[in-house]
This record gives sequence, structure tokens and C-alpha cells, in this order.
Amino acid sequence: MSSVDQQLEELRAEITSEIPNDISVSAVKYEGPELVVYTRDPKKFAQQGDLIRKLASKLRKRITVRPDPDVLSPPESAREKVMNVIPEEAGVTDLDFHADTGEVVIEAQKPGMVIGRHGSTLREITQQVGWTPEVVRTPPIESSTVSNVRNFLKQEREERRDILERVGRQIHREEMSNDEWVRITTLGCCREVGRASFILSTPETRILIDCGDKPGAEDEVPYLHVPEATPLNSIDAVVLTHAHLDHSALVPLLYKYGYDGPIYTTEPSRDLMGLLTLDYLDVAAKEGRTPPYESEMVREAIKHTIPLEYGDVTDIAPDVKLTFHNAGHILGSAVSHFHIGDGLYNVAFSGDIHYQDTRLFNGAVNDFPRVETLVMESTYGGRNDYQTDQEDSEQKLIDVINKTHDKGGKVLIPAFAVGRSQEIMLVLEEAMRNGDIPEMPVHLDGMIWEATAIHTTYPEYLRDDLRDRIFHEDENPFLAEEFNHIDGGEDERQDVADGGPCIILSTSGMVTGGPIMSWLRHIGSDEKSRLVFVGYQAQGTLGRRIQNGWDEIPVNGRNGGGRSDTMKMKMDVETVDGFSGHADRQGLMDFVRTMNPRPEKVLCVHGDESSVQDLSSALYHEFNMRTFAPKNLETFRFK
Repeated sequence: MSSVDQQLEELRAEITSEIPNDISVSAVKYEGPELVVYTRDPKKFAQQGDLIRKLASKLRKRITVRPDPDVLSPPESAREKVMNVIPEEAGVTDLDFHADTGEVVIEAQKPGMVIGRHGSTLREITQQVGWTPEVVRTPPIESSTVSNVRNFLKQEREERRDILERVGRQIHREEMSNDEWVRITTLGCCREVGRASFILSTPETRILIDCGDKPGAEDEVPYLHVPEATPLNSIDAVVLTHAHLDHSALVPLLYKYGYDGPIYTTEPSRDLMGLLTLDYLDVAAKEGRTPPYESEMVREAIKHTIPLEYGDVTDIAPDVKLTFHNAGHILGSAVSHFHIGDGLYNVAFSGDIHYQDTRLFNGAVNDFPRVETLVMESTYGGRNDYQTDQEDSEQKLIDVINKTHDKGGKVLIPAFAVGRSQEIMLVLEEAMRNGDIPEMPVHLDGMIWEATAIHTTYPEYLRDDLRDRIFHEDENPFLAEEFNHIDGGEDERQDVADGGPCIILSTSGMVTGGPIMSWLRHIGSDEKSRLVFVGYQAQGTLGRRIQNGWDEIPVNGRNGGGRSDTMKMKMDVETVDGFSGHADRQGLMDFVRTMNPRPEKVLCVHGDESSVQDLSSALYHEFNMRTFAPKNLETFRFK
């Protein structure tokens, strides 16, 4: 008998001793980080309201209770009973019974009403029918991504269970080493913005944090060939902080080259990763480049993803616990806290953070029991990188729109599909509602509408007051009638270009390809119109060059690749700071200042060379802590 099987037998015996005699335990299995308890008495389990919580607390494990398949009531009769338990106003749109796991997936417009106070309705469902309910939200705006991901995972349930069982046995395997050390190796993202990738190592475990590309530099990828990362199948887990391509683009590539393990991220990050990486492949193909992997690898990544919620402490290796916290950057973005060993060491990776509240999100969380080392983004870490106050930024944008409208022009805003676009949409919706700008069409091009639909699917990840508005369909700001989704046809764009004043939000945010290039061709020579940057423009991108004064711009190929057709840009160019999803210099300093206790060491990454060095120096002088501005391919030992 293996050590894991022995451990499961011991857990089964301990659970049996803790529960009433009339409740049976027929099997105990690991599925990923969860301990799954199978019983022939699911209704009695459900009657004991606090039993699962008490077991989880005593065993210090996440526990799911499932019925043995042969004690389940038939789905036909169970369906009627389930619907009788759930309040009608919950808006149930689908019930899907899975006999292999004894689960019924309930899709509802208001999941909270299906769950009930402290899970009371869920327990009532199990008491009535024996099935274990799992609840998902019906998207208020139809999302093909969410639908495709859910349908794919439904089709792959059996293989996914096999994956989870294998991962579970890996997580709970017996520790083999008596050594104690913690190391971080930088595989990208150091003294540069892009290709975020790090290896966190212990004698027992290797974890890859992020695996992204570099905007405007397609040949610069993470150093995955170094000994710390090879072979890829020796990596125990991948942790994805968020779905932006400079963090996620090459995660599916791992499966092409032998990785077969789990990806830990939030549920919205999983869906957005699918959306953005498939588009990444599509853009590469359209521009005549060979995509680095096939769409099948994106499906593999989704199939291997284990979603975690903010605040859940989760075993991901024998000696590592992971906890996600809101990073305030984009939907589902997470500060990733690693608790290593039995109190041995704690490391937090900030990912990308925004410290203050925005219209979309509550500000980043920095409240951890312990953090000895912080790996921190430094995008705006330079000594002069202070962003305009959000209120002032919104007013400046409103002024630019009004002036352009009065001249009869159009406002063209390059924006990331995820995050900045939704932030700008909220500003525009309120400004039109309040009469601060004239009512006019707001055209959304690229993946912006689809990304917005995903935002409305996961309102619990949004700012509190926005979440409440989305719960009430007639108040959902993303459903304002001014918003018009462009389907991507050149004829439709030409019609908009020939029409009257309007606002156009288009990807890509750094003008590195995509529909923004088409809009520049259509209206770039219109002196009445304006190009307005609202997000960070990385070095080497066409967006940065335009910001710096270029007016002869290439209009074919990625970043000017392909044929060298150029056009003279006559529209004015404005930069409106304050809408970035990144904390500015003050926000980064405040993030560290308000940590209690503060970390002993900080690695400043994800910023241009001057930015990381400025921030590293400032943190050292102000807080008397050890700081570093590492280069790529450095390894730091912390214990």
C-alpha cells in the first residue's frame, strides 16, 4: 500500500470516528486539493449542518461530501423536488445531473438564493434528493467563452476527475527530503515589462508562477530551458496571477512540451485565459506568423485548471499552501501568497496590483499573517511615476470627448479588452447619464464585448456597489443602450468612420495589431478626431512610439511588420493618466508601507530598468529593508 493510500485509510477511520453511527463512509479520495468523502447516507450528512465544517477544521482539509451513485434518486423525480426547494426568484436556467459524481449543477441568475443563508438551501436540496448541488451563475450578458468553457468541462468530466485524483495524490504524497531551503529563479519580467515567469523551489517542490509573452517583442519568451525549469514535467504546479497575455500567453505552450500538471488560478482568470490565448493564436495566424502552439493546448490548460477563490488556503504540494487575495488589477487578478513548510517561510507574488479602489474593483489586499519576501511589480515604480487622481483623469477624458464632439470628430481609445475597457465604459455610462457628455454611440471593437460579458458573469469579483448594480438587470451599467458591439467587419467600420461623432474603444491597447490598426487607417488622417491613450504603452510598441511623437505610422503587420505601408497621422494624440490597472509610485509605496508585518526582502520586477531600480532604492531608504532589482536568470536563496 502506498503512503497516500495508507493516509486515506487513516483519514477514513478518523472521519468514521467523528460522525454519528448511522452515517456510513464508503470511500475517501483526494481530488486535487480536496478530500472527497463518499457516503450512502447523503441526506443524513446534510441534516448535520455543521458536520462538514467541523471535519474540515479538525482534519485541516477542504472536504466535499458526495453520495454513492447507487443511492441517488432518479434525475426525473429529483428535478421536480430541487425546483420546489429553490425560490422561484432565483431564476434557475438549467439543471444538469451527473450520476458519476452524484452532483447536480444548478445554473441560476441569482446563485445566492440557491445557496441560502450559510448554505441552508444547498443542505435542504441534499436532504430532499441526496444529490450534491453545485451552483454557477447564468451570465447576464451571453458569453460564448463562459458557455464554451462550461460545456467543455462537462464533456471532459471523467478525464478531469482522473487528473484531479492524480494531482491529489501528488499534493498529499509523503515528503522525501529533510533539507529546508526556499529559492526563486527569475525566468523573465526583470528590468522589463512582459514575459512574466518565475520558479519557486523547495527541496520537495517546483512551482511556476506565470508564463507570459513580451508585448512588441515576439521572440523574447521566458527562459524555460534553464535547469530550474526542465524538464517541464518535473514542475509540480503552475500558478497564474491573472490572464493578461504578458502573464498567461505561453501557459498552454507548457502542455505542448510535456507539462501535465495543474494550473491554479481564479475562475474568471481561467475563462479570460481561454479567451485571450485563443485570440493570441488567431492574431498570429492573421499576421502570417506561426502560432507557438495549437488551440488544443488551450483546451488542455483549461482542463487542468483548478479554480480557487480569494481567501481559501489550499494545499498545492506536500510543503506548500497557496492563498489568493484580490489584486485590484483586472477581473480575477490575484496576489499569490505561498506558505512553505511548517512555518518555514512565506513568499508573496504581487502579480500586477492596483492599491486604491477603482470603479471596477476594490483595492489590492496586503493583509497576510506573514510574508518574509515580496516579489513586487514596479511598472510605475519610477521616481516621477505619479498618476493623475482618478477624478481628475475622468474629468480630463470628459473634456477631451466634449471638445472632439464639438468639432464633429471621433474619439478613438486603444484599450485592453480586459480591465481598462470596462473601466472606461463605466465612466462613459455615468457621464452620459448625468449629461456631462452628449449621448452618442460607443462602439466596442475586438474582444471588449465578450470580456465585458465575462465580467458580468463574476460580479462577486467586482467592487461592492458595482456588483449590486449588476444583480439588478435594469441597473446593469454594461447594458446601457449607447454601447454597440462591432462584429469586426470592415464595412461596419467604414460606416462608423463615415458617420457622425462617436467614441470607439478598440483592442489592442498598445497598438501592436488587431482592430486598432484598421481604425487608424479609417480615421487616422481626420484632423477633427483624437487618439486617446488611457493605458500603459510598453517600450518597443507602436503605442509608445506614437506617444513619443511618431506621426508616420506603419499600418500593416504586427508592430509594423509585413509590408511597410505607412500613413500620415493627422489626428491629435492625448494621454490621459489615471486609468491604468497598475498602482503608481505612491500606491506601490503605500502597499508596502501598510503591510503588517512588513517583508524582510522585496524583489522589484515587472518594470523598465529605471523603474525597478528607483523603487528598489526608495523601499530600501524608507523602510530599511533588503531590496533587489534582479536581472533575468538570477536565483535567490531565502532560507
